[in-house]
Amino acid sequence: MWQMIGVLAELERSLIVERTQAGMKEARSRGVKFGRRKKLSPVQIDKARKLIEAGERVEDVAALWNVGRTTLYRELAQYAVRKKEGQLESRGLDTVAIGYLIAA
Repeated sequence: MWQMIGVLAELERSLIVERTQAGMKEARSRGVKFGRRKKLSPVQIDKARKLIEAGERVEDVAALWNVGRTTLYRELAQYAVRKKEGQLESRGLDTVAIGYLIAA
């Protein structure tokens, strides 16, 4: 009897996983993005980089956008890698942001 209940529970769980994966696949095909949003936009990161290069303290720049110092360092590092690999323009930035990046 307990074995039968276990089999039914396992079957139900596999159905749940299957439906969830199908729903996520459908959402991705519609363009839905999963995960946490970035705290800073590429334009904000570029402005932060320029402020730091101009002599502003990292703590002050981080406070400007209400993020932590560590978050700012992490975003600057990821931004540098994306910019180096040329991924920024392909991520759907608006024309103002692209123009700002080209001017940099």
